[in-house]
Amino acid sequence: MISIPLKILPNGEGFPYPFYATNLSAGMDVLAAIQDSVTLRPGERGVVPLGFCLAIPDGVEAQIRSRSGLAAKHGVCVLNAPGTIDPDYRGEVGAILINLGNEPFTIERGMRVAQMVFAQFVRGELNRVSDLPETVRGDGGFGSTGV
Repeated sequence: MISIPLKILPNGEGFPYPFYATNLSAGMDVLAAIQDSVTLRPGERGVVPLGFCLAIPDGVEAQIRSRSGLAAKHGVCVLNAPGTIDPDYRGEVGAILINLGNEPFTIERGMRVAQMVFAQFVRGELNRVSDLPETVRGDGGFGSTGV
């Protein structure tokens, strides 16, 4: 477990923030830190502020992901899933949500709208070459290994 400084913003005051729903949850639930309800019509997207800022350590990212219940029941998902919060970002964390369902979906203040997972990452260094090593798959793309 890593320790991550969390700053609660005024719009995030008044409810627990962020939290693991169970002892074995991988993601922390994050809540909509909005003053008034927001309705996403089918096909509409919007940024939902989450009411906090983080100081994530170098080599770690926060990933904002869809909640399975919202996705399965209403078609509401994180659009850029997972959304990456970089270690050098200090602004308010938000979730870009899209309504892929057939009905309007209303987001209320304090509603659990997404989940946040912390993950370590490795930075790569690209080295230009003229040829790449051969593999069995080669340049076979989408669906090339079968169904």
